[in-house]
Amino acid sequence: MRAVTWQGRHKISVETVPDPEIVNPRDAIIRVTSTAICGSDLHLYDGYIPGMRAGDIVGHEFMGEVVETGAASTLQRGQRVVVPFTISCGQCFFCEKQQYSACDNSNPSETRDASELMMGHAMGGAFGYAHLTGGYAGGQAEYVRIPYSDVGPVVIPDDLADDDVLFLSDILPTGWQAAVNADIEPGDTVAVWGCGPVGLFTIQSALLLGAGRVIAIDHFPTRLALAKKYGAEILDYTKVDVREALAEMTGGIGPDACIDCVGMESHGFTVDNILDQVKVKLLSSTERIHALRQAILACRKGGRLSIPGVYGGFADKFPLGQLMEKGLTVKSGQTHVQRYSGDLLEMIQAGKFDTVSLISHHASLEDAADMYRHWHDEQNLYTKIVLKPGLAKGAVSARQEMEHA
Repeated sequence: MRAVTWQGRHKISVETVPDPEIVNPRDAIIRVTSTAICGSDLHLYDGYIPGMRAGDIVGHEFMGEVVETGAASTLQRGQRVVVPFTISCGQCFFCEKQQYSACDNSNPSETRDASELMMGHAMGGAFGYAHLTGGYAGGQAEYVRIPYSDVGPVVIPDDLADDDVLFLSDILPTGWQAAVNADIEPGDTVAVWGCGPVGLFTIQSALLLGAGRVIAIDHFPTRLALAKKYGAEILDYTKVDVREALAEMTGGIGPDACIDCVGMESHGFTVDNILDQVKVKLLSSTERIHALRQAILACRKGGRLSIPGVYGGFADKFPLGQLMEKGLTVKSGQTHVQRYSGDLLEMIQAGKFDTVSLISHHASLEDAADMYRHWHDEQNLYTKIVLKPGLAKGAVSARQEMEHA
């Protein structure tokens, strides 16, 4: 089969690799019909996530048709399913608490020791995301083996198109959990840093959960236009002082909840961010946390901080004193996709989420290397890319409404 592989920093190639096989009775194999490039895949592309090996199959946002099942799988051949990016057994201490991304059984013994050494406890398994999370082959491929297929996949009705539901795999439940973790109360003011795909779903989720207003912070015009379309007030951080603007917009109090949807690669030319970039280049740090610092300083006293943005290691110049003195509540973590996917599917069917307008491009799986480069370098035009196995190389289509960028 053909699959997208990581070959090193800024090196992605599509290779012919062995087809997956059933290795456990709870396994299933799906033929991928749609797979997306996630913002956190760019962290792999930039070489910031340890534990990658040349030839690893990447991708963790995917869906497709069941073509083979193990004896203990609850799936049936021919079913269309969306697969959560987190691999969860459904039976361990954490899964029973619906903390699925912390599953204690999905990271194999040969890879869990490294993540335990780095994180303090072994990480849960995930598709296509380094050997720290199990080294599982990812979904940017023609076929994928699905461990614990009786726990994760969501069966999709035939009347829903792939684009309607694909993001149940990751970014929609991630945006929803980000808003849930902010403990939003009716009428709250919520500030969201980053209007990438997760940030855009966070905006929609916060409003659905009762926020009175959502303020979105970014600098790409297309992203800000989408945030405004979804109901947010917008701030371009290149044109305003974000902390001053948020204080003015909230009568000097600050937002009730701040949500960091940026993660480890904050942009900008602030002094702290330039120092972070230098330290990353010198391999003395792994994170650029300007957005997180700003969120902590901007949040009102006694407010809430939600962190869905991906971080991978250690950071310095962290405003710990400000976090403590302001009495902020912090929630973070990888998404417990299986906890939310059923309810979110019903919300999609009810028309409560716009899941398609953020897609800027569809492309062939064979064009993955170019698509990674485009999204990395042209994020104003490339807001979300969906790859389609089976399309001929060069079969790229763009949504015309995004072309104004």
